[in-house]
Amino acid sequence: MNSLKRLLLFSALSLALVAGLNAAQAQTATVDLKKLFDNYWKTKQADAALKERGGELDKKRKDMIEDARKLQDEYNKLLETSGDQAVSSDERKKRKDAAEKKLLDLKELETTLGQFDRSARAQLAEEQRRMRDKIIAELRDAINAKSKAGGFQMVFDSSAETGNGTPALLYTAGLADLTDDVLKQLNSTEPTFPKATDPKPAAPNGKKEDRK
Repeated sequence: MNSLKRLLLFSALSLALVAGLNAAQAQTATVDLKKLFDNYWKTKQADAALKERGGELDKKRKDMIEDARKLQDEYNKLLETSGDQAVSSDERKKRKDAAEKKLLDLKELETTLGQFDRSARAQLAEEQRRMRDKIIAELRDAINAKSKAGGFQMVFDSSAETGNGTPALLYTAGLADLTDDVLKQLNSTEPTFPKATDPKPAAPNGKKEDRK
């Protein structure tokens, strides 16, 4: 009789354990945060804006380099002609003084260019950081909302990696994945613009053709 009771108790405990594991599994889900970030329309929009800003800064940098090249050419010419014995000593001195001034201008521009490079890199890095933080916050809000609606108590990032670069989450069989649902919800907010319609061709008499 005691053996039967122990068997029944063990069976009940086993069923309770399995039910508990199934319940815990049902309350846990995964999401690929990297996939969400890379495919969110706001990420693509922000990347395009950063690329455009980088292009503007690069153009300004190229203009500064072109100015430096012109100053270098002017300096070389003045320095070369400052030793021309066919002109007066006053003229040679005047050209030499002008060459020294060009050299100072060139060094100043080179210093400005170096400062510009450091400032541009810092500016782009800060804009990128702000963009990333803002988007990550929006992703977290969307994940939290989807998790609460689905009754999930824990959501793991399936794209997370350890300090060694290996996947942090090694086994996810049976767990719900919220990635596609969250991504669909996020991208549903992308604004759409009506496509421009082609004008109707003019009729031979000069009036627009009425297409039916």
